[in-house]
Amino acid sequence: MEIVPTLWGITIICFLVIHLAPGNPVKSEGTFNPNISMESLEKMKKIYHLDQPLWKQYTIWLSHLMRLDFGRSLVDGKRVIEKIGKCLPVTITINALALFLIIIISIPLGVISAVKENSLFDKFFTVFVFAGYSVPSFWLALLLMILFGVHLRILPISGIHSIGAENLGIFQYIWDTIKHLILPVSISAFAGLAAFSRYVRKSVIQVLKEPYIKLAYAKGLSQNEVIFKHALKNALLPLITILGLALPAIVGGSVIFETIFSIPGMGQLFYQSAMSRDYPTIMGILVIGACLTLIGNLLADVLYMLADPRVKDVMEVKG
Repeated sequence: MEIVPTLWGITIICFLVIHLAPGNPVKSEGTFNPNISMESLEKMKKIYHLDQPLWKQYTIWLSHLMRLDFGRSLVDGKRVIEKIGKCLPVTITINALALFLIIIISIPLGVISAVKENSLFDKFFTVFVFAGYSVPSFWLALLLMILFGVHLRILPISGIHSIGAENLGIFQYIWDTIKHLILPVSISAFAGLAAFSRYVRKSVIQVLKEPYIKLAYAKGLSQNEVIFKHALKNALLPLITILGLALPAIVGGSVIFETIFSIPGMGQLFYQSAMSRDYPTIMGILVIGACLTLIGNLLADVLYMLADPRVKDVMEVKG
């Protein structure tokens, strides 16, 4: 039940911040299109209730939101839910693939680095992590576009399909999509890979110092049995929260690389809507992001209960 008031509070804050920001969608439309008359601009204000006080605008918008109606875009008049519906699957696909790469690569890297603490591999791993933290993703994206797209010409650098891809066979179409996704998915996964692997390393190092790990070694268990059967499960518990909070990044983290690679996803839609002061579309995207955040927190709690029975016992006692 806490989700409802939390989401309500988020909508209030987002609505106020957007409407108090400099700029006005009607004035912007008149600036970019001088042929529009003042009567048309005034009519637009009335249609989108921009002539009403903020509290009344919010009430009208919230009443539509409760019916899952995000309104119509100020730019092209299309329904916001339809625009988001076209872009959301693209963004989810790219970020889901990036998250999958992060998990399958960062966990082995973090474990090996923790087991071989202060070794040459660990030092190289530390350099990699700091590079992942410090290298701007947009700069790395541009470098890879120049290398693989301009000089080597082996990967496309824009969109998710080639022109005329709908006329290709099924396997050619899939291969064309894969080639378009290689660079965006790699860029999206790079920074997260560095951060997540560092968390894994630190968590495994802490768990390996616990008394029950020393007891497992004393019983004659092999290093692999100790790490993968005893240490790793407990070491990954703090990382469940990080995975839960990765869902909001599906929208927020996509703005940069979707804009650079001209990918028609939620990130590019949010950027274009912000530039054109498209209030209904911006609010719709923010509400989706808020819902993803709350769902991520809920999933983190559920995964904690499944991974750690102690959490389940505490929840039952509180209940």
